[in-house]
Amino acid sequence: MTDIIDASKFELRKAAIADVKQIQKLVNQYAKREDMLPRSLNEIYENIRDFSVCTLDDHIIAVAALHVLWEDLAEVRSVAVMIKYQKHGAGSKLVKKCLKEAVKLGISKVFALTYTPGFFNKLGFEVIDKNTLPQKIWGECLKCHKFPDCDETAVIKQLS
Repeated sequence: MTDIIDASKFELRKAAIADVKQIQKLVNQYAKREDMLPRSLNEIYENIRDFSVCTLDDHIIAVAALHVLWEDLAEVRSVAVMIKYQKHGAGSKLVKKCLKEAVKLGISKVFALTYTPGFFNKLGFEVIDKNTLPQKIWGECLKCHKFPDCDETAVIKQLS
């Protein structure tokens, strides 16, 4: 029997210190499959203000982070949704929350490096050549075993 998922009960909020271990577990499940970079507990603690979570009945089912890189540029990263809850809008809601936060901060462009560009296209992102992104974004990529042969797709969204 399939569980019925009531997406109207999804709640979005900024992550808290108590969420760090759950965030790491969810993100690193995808990292083990080489779908994203792994995150250490230290990285998540240091960047906790970047993260937002989607919860259902007080359990984290999805996570995303907005990481500011420069005065006009931020990255949406670590977008992860528990498999059971995929295709119910949790990931989209979190990315939209990140975009609203970017607008409030006065950031004009948000990008992501992804293996699922179609997901981001539905949210108004456009595919771009990775090499058009400023060099400062590659600091994170140095941690990846695929560097410099990155096979992710770069997407970007201009904000008004």
